[in-house]
Amino acid sequence: MKEKIAVLGLGYVGLPLALRLSRCGFDVLGFDIDVDHVAALKKGNDRSAEVSQDKLNSTKMQFSAISEALAGCTVFIISVPTPINDVNEPDLSPVRSACQTIAPYLADQSLVILESTVYPGVTEDICGPLLEELSGLVSGQDFKLGYSPERANPGDAEHSLENVVKVIAAQDSETLDRVEAIYKPAIPAGLHRAPSIKTAEAAKVIENTQRDLNIALVNEFALIFDRMGLDTLEVLEAAGTKWNFLPFRPGLVGGHCIGVDPYYLTYRAEQLGYHPEVILAGRRINDQMGRHVAQKMVKGLLEKGSNPAEARVLVMGFTFKENCPDIRNTRVADIVDELKGYSIAVDIWDPWADVDSMARAYGLSTVTEPENEAYDGIVIAVAHSQFTSMGSQAIRALGKPNALLYDIKGVLAKSESDLRL
Repeated sequence: MKEKIAVLGLGYVGLPLALRLSRCGFDVLGFDIDVDHVAALKKGNDRSAEVSQDKLNSTKMQFSAISEALAGCTVFIISVPTPINDVNEPDLSPVRSACQTIAPYLADQSLVILESTVYPGVTEDICGPLLEELSGLVSGQDFKLGYSPERANPGDAEHSLENVVKVIAAQDSETLDRVEAIYKPAIPAGLHRAPSIKTAEAAKVIENTQRDLNIALVNEFALIFDRMGLDTLEVLEAAGTKWNFLPFRPGLVGGHCIGVDPYYLTYRAEQLGYHPEVILAGRRINDQMGRHVAQKMVKGLLEKGSNPAEARVLVMGFTFKENCPDIRNTRVADIVDELKGYSIAVDIWDPWADVDSMARAYGLSTVTEPENEAYDGIVIAVAHSQFTSMGSQAIRALGKPNALLYDIKGVLAKSESDLRL
């Protein structure tokens, strides 16, 4: 069978995958409901900055925001976001919406592969029945289901799609062979055939949960050592001389994966009557770090004789990680909110963040170029290359002579900043 593949969701996951499959000789349609995003991609512009203009301009794949373009596709790969709601429960509406979009175009032997991060059971127990209801076809008989969790790491060129082993799973061995035939040419690093879809779903959701907990542990170290008057990074450096000490560092845990995925696992666990303790404790620790940073800044300003109600602070960076425009679930917003709660005037400087996106999502704006000698305090919140290349002298020039410099990313040497996380 000559596959015609539709990739639904052209973000950090879907776009690189669609382009890679197209380069491997597949007939690929990239589909997204964002009309403006699709129009930009057709012109060679990727707002996520993950794919170059040259790659977009040279691809043979098609882009569309019109659902009718899905007609005739044999494979539907769903790579839409899986966020959480205001009470930290999974929001599967993007997945459900994608299923509703493709259902009219399912035919005999269609294959639906979910790439989004979900809790075990979503592919077969939610997507399958929904597709059956909307299409009139039978899952496992008329159309087949597969799962291959994304392992995207925005801004990381080293661990790109083709350089990371990819987990694949399907309803049956024959379908798994078909899934393998699709992904194998695109992933030189190799594939791991999971024994079931639920196993693959579980594997994905614990990858980021494990990282979240490791960071939470180090963040708790930082909270303890702060009360002891110890420098956390110096303690970690000393402990790191042991061969099996893991090199995690304290920091803000945001983004659309690490700070979100654990809640998918805990939600399902609680449905089954088990209340997770360690995972949720880690989430509480990581979610409080932004407020901790802001409160340390306020205390530092007071110690320097500044009145917080009259202070002006520059927050350097707003995206959830360095050299990446993604502002989803950024915990820098917590720092800004907490500082404003003390009546501090806050300027945000981030050359990567999209101004319109910040306004829509957070009601915040950025400064294009901060003023020199204007700030009572400066927080290095994100280690963008533009900031790391400045050096302490240029950064301090943005503040008043007695300004407080808080380097939460460890960009500068200890002697060059007033506070470190």
